[in-house]
Amino acid sequence: MRFTCRNFGLSDLPRRGITPQEAPLDVLLLGIEADLSIWEDGQVVWSEEAFPVAELAYHVALWLRSPDAGREDFELDSMQADPGLIRITGSDGGWRIGSTYTPDFWTSPVTWDDLVAELEQFDRCVREGVAAMGVDPAFIPES
Repeated sequence: MRFTCRNFGLSDLPRRGITPQEAPLDVLLLGIEADLSIWEDGQVVWSEEAFPVAELAYHVALWLRSPDAGREDFELDSMQADPGLIRITGSDGGWRIGSTYTPDFWTSPVTWDDLVAELEQFDRCVREGVAAMGVDPAFIPES
């Protein structure tokens, strides 16, 4: 399983006359978007255009830092969508990623270590994309 992000953009911040440096955290988290895909065995199994990747990276980092990481499931409670847009759930076979919007979709289970490695790679990708737009990614906590 692998996350990919491409086509980073600032949503409607410029149209609203807000620079990333002026934007409050909630606006910045929603305003930084990219096309997000989840790949498995060389094929896209889930994708979403203009996904709030900064918001996902922010909440995943907080989850990984929590004392319950590795024992408790993750569910993105997005400010712009219903809870469960992205879910990470532990099962007997390992950790799986899914979405309430596509209830039949789940990745194959992976170990906790493999999941964390992929989430850290996703974090690096988001930070690089944010920095490439001239925005300091320091608003995303270290995981």
